[in-house]
Amino acid sequence: MTENSFAEGKVLLIDKPLEWTSYDVIRKLRKIINIKKIGHAGTLDPLATGLLIVCTGKFTKKINEYMAQEKEYTGTITLGAVTPTYDRESEPENIQPLEGITDELIKETTKIFTGEILQTPPIHSAIKQNGKPVYLLARKGVDVVLEPRKITIKEFEITNIDLPIISFKVICSTGTYIRSLANDFGAAIGCGGYLSKLRRTRIGNFKVEDAITMEEFKQQFQ
Repeated sequence: MTENSFAEGKVLLIDKPLEWTSYDVIRKLRKIINIKKIGHAGTLDPLATGLLIVCTGKFTKKINEYMAQEKEYTGTITLGAVTPTYDRESEPENIQPLEGITDELIKETTKIFTGEILQTPPIHSAIKQNGKPVYLLARKGVDVVLEPRKITIKEFEITNIDLPIISFKVICSTGTYIRSLANDFGAAIGCGGYLSKLRRTRIGNFKVEDAITMEEFKQQFQ
């Protein structure tokens, strides 16, 4: 691969590292291949890992097309507490006992969140109000109100239960916030819950198994 070929246009599949922002990936790639026209198809939170589709050159025109495709995630939800950000980025609070939380209850509750549902995004998100990301307003203590959005969860499977941690796989439409799903799921069970691990494994036909790490990409240009 040459710098010129990236300027022409390529689609890169990157396995985003933990604690990197999606923009960190773009910034690093821009420096490595010395290109300005580059973007990604779908933000991953810093505490999430997995598939990030990166487009360069003329392929940046396909970003919206890729973003609209079905997505698959795996991860864990920790039951018995909530966090303001719905994940590990903030401290757990409102600790609740887990007595009476059975495997059957957990698996049955997933049915509430399968199909076409309304979901309210987290106030700690990059959604903009009046031109500003709402997470900036939330950090300042501003009372942020977001409207529920229609999403589709095609599959919500519990793959392991080891309380307080449950493991899951989700196949969903674009616009789905897995953090909100974790928070809403915990509320429906009655003990609270927050997202404790997340990995994006697929976007459309693109799979994380075909992605490379940032270190592997960098080595190609040394």
